[in-house]
Amino acid sequence: MVKIAIMGFGTVGSGVAEVLETNAERIQKNAATPFDVKYIMDIRDFSGHRYEDKFIKDFSIIENDPEVSVVVETIGGTGLAYDFTKRALLAGKSVVTSNKELVATHGSELLALAKEKNLNYLFEASVGGGIPIIRPISQCLAANEIDEIYGILNGTSNYVLTQMIQNGLTLDTAVKQAQEKGYAEADPTADIGGSDACRKICILSSLSFGRHIYPQQVPTEGITCVTLEDVNNARNKGYKIKHLGRAVRMADGKIASYVSPHLVRCDGLLANVEGVYNAIVVRGNAIGDVMFYGPGAGKLPTASAVVADIIDCAKHFTARKHIDWKEGGDFIAADPDELESCWYVRAAVTAAKAQELLGEIQIITSGEDTSDGCIAFTTAKMSLNKARAKFEALNTASAFRLLD
Repeated sequence: MVKIAIMGFGTVGSGVAEVLETNAERIQKNAATPFDVKYIMDIRDFSGHRYEDKFIKDFSIIENDPEVSVVVETIGGTGLAYDFTKRALLAGKSVVTSNKELVATHGSELLALAKEKNLNYLFEASVGGGIPIIRPISQCLAANEIDEIYGILNGTSNYVLTQMIQNGLTLDTAVKQAQEKGYAEADPTADIGGSDACRKICILSSLSFGRHIYPQQVPTEGITCVTLEDVNNARNKGYKIKHLGRAVRMADGKIASYVSPHLVRCDGLLANVEGVYNAIVVRGNAIGDVMFYGPGAGKLPTASAVVADIIDCAKHFTARKHIDWKEGGDFIAADPDELESCWYVRAAVTAAKAQELLGEIQIITSGEDTSDGCIAFTTAKMSLNKARAKFEALNTASAFRLLD
């Protein structure tokens, strides 16, 4: 029997306990061993809870109990979660987590420690909630050289954009609706500001390309700059606006990673990923493009991914799973502003002036047709480094890449 400790009994932690109990028979069959949650660590009081006898507040109890072989970390953040994860690994216990911030910040260090101790540090649930993506990249696509990975990585921002596109809601109204439905936190900054997607593309980049890409190396733009004018202009051009995290292998082997709104073709892979769903596209040199789609968050979908990692730990106690990457640095991170793209631009300027600065453009709407007097157009391919000064000279209101 595998003894488990759960650290943090919030949405995901409680979901893990629920899945382990509800699907106990199938989980035991798949793992070839039963599981028992011996401890649940949380600073809050759970008197009268059905698991009352399992709750503790002192991590050292878990750390010093030789019976506990798998620790589930669902605390979040990089404070206590980081300290307890390191201590658990040093104590000879494999760790499973859904903590994207911790993996994005300290993944290479913790993976190296797990390797040194011949243990597992697994984090399938840290990207895409219940969508299998970490395991497919490291196993199913292992024969490929991955050239690019991108996708819709945050369900809240995708829900907001969906409401703007389908129902004509303003961004503020759509965010409020997402909060009312429980899709957005009281402070939605991490979602609509892009930092959540940034952490996820860091993990995907590091796994896909073998070197740690750190959050501070990933320029990040949220969706607060997207207006209904932009949504309508994109529709007139045959596109939808989606918030994407993207990482590209450059010709010199460096990795360019960033997060920002994009225009995607209405007939493209990502265009019909709506609401709180996520989708991730992986481009391999042998397989081409494959897309992974599903619920990107939620109690049980995320818990499902955590429990799958717990099963993997049970199967690989004596032969750890090969998931790791090396430390990164400036030597591996390319400037994403060097990537060439066609651009969608909305600016308070004449078409003649825009063409003078940017060359050949394709007009979507003229200033005479819009309430703000702006024109909207698309450009030929150019890097942001070459276009930035020109965008500023045009008094640009919006500038988004078109996804090829």
